[in-house]
Amino acid sequence: MGCTCSQPQQARSQARRHRPEYAIVDSNSCGLIMKKGHRVHLKSVEVEVQVKGYVATVTSTLQYVNEEELPVEALFVLPLPAEAALCHFSTKIADQEVVAEVHDKQKVQEIYADALRSGQQTFFWGETQESPGVFRLAVGNLPPKESTAVTLIYVIELAVQADDGLRFCLPSVLNPQCASTNIVACTCKVPYTLSLGIHITSSIPVSRVVSSCSLEPLIYLNTAQTQAKVSLSPGHKFNRDVEMLLYYKDAHQPTAIVEAGLPNAKQGSLMGDSLVMLSLSPEFPEEVVSSFGERGEFILVMDQSGSMAGSLMRNAKETLLLLLKSLPLGCYFNIYGFGSDFKSFFRKSVAYTQKTMEKAAEKVQAMEADMVGTEILKPLKHIYKQDHLPDHPKQVFLFTDGDVKNTKEILDLVRTHSRSHRCFTFGIGQFAGTALITGMAREGRGFAQFITSKDRLQLKVMQSLSFALQPAVVDISVKWTLPEGMSVTTLSPPLNVLFQGQRALLYAQLTGESSGSDEGTVTVHYSLEGQPVRNQFTFCLKAAEDTGLGIHRLAARSLIQSLEMEHREKKDESLREKVVELSVQSGVSSSFTAFLAVHKGSGQPVKGPLVRDAIPASYLEYDEEYDSDPGHQGKPCELYIPSSWHSPVCEYSVRASASPHCPAQREPYLDLVSLQKAAGNWDLEAKLFDVLGKTEQELAKQKPLQVDSAVWATVLALIWLHGFRTPEQEEWKFIAMKATSWIRSQKVENLSECVQAGNAVLGCRVEEEHLTYICPRHCHYYH
Repeated sequence: MGCTCSQPQQARSQARRHRPEYAIVDSNSCGLIMKKGHRVHLKSVEVEVQVKGYVATVTSTLQYVNEEELPVEALFVLPLPAEAALCHFSTKIADQEVVAEVHDKQKVQEIYADALRSGQQTFFWGETQESPGVFRLAVGNLPPKESTAVTLIYVIELAVQADDGLRFCLPSVLNPQCASTNIVACTCKVPYTLSLGIHITSSIPVSRVVSSCSLEPLIYLNTAQTQAKVSLSPGHKFNRDVEMLLYYKDAHQPTAIVEAGLPNAKQGSLMGDSLVMLSLSPEFPEEVVSSFGERGEFILVMDQSGSMAGSLMRNAKETLLLLLKSLPLGCYFNIYGFGSDFKSFFRKSVAYTQKTMEKAAEKVQAMEADMVGTEILKPLKHIYKQDHLPDHPKQVFLFTDGDVKNTKEILDLVRTHSRSHRCFTFGIGQFAGTALITGMAREGRGFAQFITSKDRLQLKVMQSLSFALQPAVVDISVKWTLPEGMSVTTLSPPLNVLFQGQRALLYAQLTGESSGSDEGTVTVHYSLEGQPVRNQFTFCLKAAEDTGLGIHRLAARSLIQSLEMEHREKKDESLREKVVELSVQSGVSSSFTAFLAVHKGSGQPVKGPLVRDAIPASYLEYDEEYDSDPGHQGKPCELYIPSSWHSPVCEYSVRASASPHCPAQREPYLDLVSLQKAAGNWDLEAKLFDVLGKTEQELAKQKPLQVDSAVWATVLALIWLHGFRTPEQEEWKFIAMKATSWIRSQKVENLSECVQAGNAVLGCRVEEEHLTYICPRHCHYYH
């Protein structure tokens, strides 16, 4: 994890002299905090979630009480998910209510400067130019024994899981004892209560809701089962993240949901008109999946900055080796390492053969965390400039444990090339930048994974590889047919490609009123494996009474992001004005706006401690030589973001406090993996004997007659994997598929005898079918 900022020491020292008291957030400073990092006691958390199709509006109300004998000056601190759109924040102490409202950042800064000149202190918060930050609001003086209510509302698209479930997570970040840990659940006592209710509305029936936490029974609110509610069972201690998975029937059916605008908003404006959200998730016929012939060009990009030293780099190298061995025959690949500069294993991508695989494996073993800084933009530009290989779509796998200052520039680059490639990202450790990791995957139509201390990087990578080895639909177009008197304006950028297992949400604005019918029609055209596909369905134009405006706000955010990108390209000030107008109108912040805390009713800015959202690099005790020292022991973190949110620390790097040199044992099956050939087989050699725990004589004695030694070695390796490494099967399944395919190609006549002999010598009971079955979804890659 490298830092790309570098300020002169004099500037850093000067900035530290003016550092605000509340600027630094340590491992216990989330929630409502006082000076010196002490917390105001949290008494209850009430959460209401409104789900519309694939969008959730989350309203959280937190009740605090000052149990001190004197008034306290308090600050609310909370990281938000990078993909969430915050649209409301308020606090209420007795009759005094403070509301954060969106304003043009230039005007807010003028108010801020005027307040400073007049001796007042004013708060504002807004998105930085590089990365989203941590939300902070000075709530003022809290009298003794007085309570305060903090309410925040954000909107978020629910992530789709591999089994079509929609994941909602309420992190345990507010638990003071759990906030500073990386464990899934802690055993500490939680001195407050939690209530959580979810109301679901969809155009297709709700199937079920499951959770690792105890839930009340799902209640359907209509006979069509398109409306339902569920709640957390009373007594939940909130000592772990609350995760829920929502399932719809006919999950791949396209849907369209209409949401009414604000009654008092201007007609013709985005917030005044109704919006429609179209959901697309094509279902791929099995024959298409099994006959998919595109192999892919796999580009593996690994962070080699100093903070990756020790166990992180060791784990990353083992993962690269596993990924390298799992690639399908016939593909192309290359591997890049980056820090402040970058280098590639090959001048350009090469065909996947035994020779190139062995050469790459040797280079992987030689990789070290010896490259200063974290500069991702340079290697990406180089990768995108390379010629495209016909019938081999580019698949980029990027690994990093850090964050960067130029996140938006990187996302713009990935978005520009989204039609010709797919991007899978892996954030290693709690300080990997969420905006960077999730943003690159989102813009690159890939998948983002975060790996904390309890996760296995190998498993996460194999999950993404499984996702990557899927076909896609291209040339997607959408046509709307509405009754006379109504028109539609598309708000989302064009959708170029959609892979199996992905879902796309498209937003459009409805203008005018229907003269008759209450139904509209959507026609979706796309190409799948060169064949045109047409899908048409009708939807109801009548919006539900309870809007929640979640669709409006996510649509606004989508449009804001597109306009911001266009502004950066064209430098057109009229585009900036459009962004500000839309941001203020929708209450969704942008790079040109900020939240200004005002007293409700008076409209006057809040007076209080000076607090900015983004902590300048000068506030961090940063050592510019840090990443050049692979053996560093790390520095204590001055800014902490609980890993359960997977939030960026800030746009600058913050150091991990753990030593990178903790001991770790190599997984035995990784030794087995390293011995596999590119074609999928193993050779009967001394290193294999060591892994299997048998001597050459023992294996030779059990070997059936007239069986090739490579076949015997491969059967033994597969039996060992199935017999002793079943828990890691998701990690080595592609290794096994290649081996099974190779065995099939050898047309072994006495395979049953081989399996029986292998079981006998290894002491296993693996069925022959386990060594001959290949998942149809992936079999075309390993024939």
